[in-house]
Amino acid sequence: MRILINDRECQGDTGDLLLDVAQRNRCHIGYICGGSGICQSCFVYVKEGMDCLSERTDVEKAFISGKLAEAGGRLACQTTIVKEGSVTVLSRAEHLRRIVVGLNVQGFVTYAQTIGYNVVNQLPPGIGNIVERIRGGRLNPVKSIQNIAKGAGQATGLVGRTFEENLPFVQGPVSMAGDASRAIYDVASNALCTVSGGRLHLPGGSCAAHTQQPTIEKVQITARAVKK
Repeated sequence: MRILINDRECQGDTGDLLLDVAQRNRCHIGYICGGSGICQSCFVYVKEGMDCLSERTDVEKAFISGKLAEAGGRLACQTTIVKEGSVTVLSRAEHLRRIVVGLNVQGFVTYAQTIGYNVVNQLPPGIGNIVERIRGGRLNPVKSIQNIAKGAGQATGLVGRTFEENLPFVQGPVSMAGDASRAIYDVASNALCTVSGGRLHLPGGSCAAHTQQPTIEKVQITARAVKK
């Protein structure tokens, strides 16, 4: 079925988690906890196709306020595709990027207020949900740590690609900066040898790496007095 994540077309099937679809299609949705449901990094806004998705889980109810739920807020690691159709979602980072790029001041204020409200009001139930799942054996702390490590590695792999796609105008300057730094390094490497023992070694000096120097032919110059 057709799924749009941040305007990138992805392929998914019924039974897939939105987070799995994003990872399989190398599309950016945050996943710091690796899908353990102990953070909100995979928060997305469902813009279309909510009826194709599973009902909110107890984890989502604990972490997502009513205001964000009304705006289409879901956790991708908890949201399963349950029937065929078309689904469109925006990650939280993409949603914020569009507000900033569009210079939508009122939208930014509303966004900040909503997120602030969610953090303050949903932190206690969120923590309570984590504790309850641990006690009930539904959440393994060791496995969660392993998922965090795995999720961090996968997220890091998307950084370069996301940077290039969203900020193409800086690729040239970044490349030039890299070339310039390499050029400076090359010049320094050829001009200087190393610094050790508080001494600066120059090529041709006493540095062991430069003991093999080309032979310089000696020329003797004499002066002779001229009689007047």
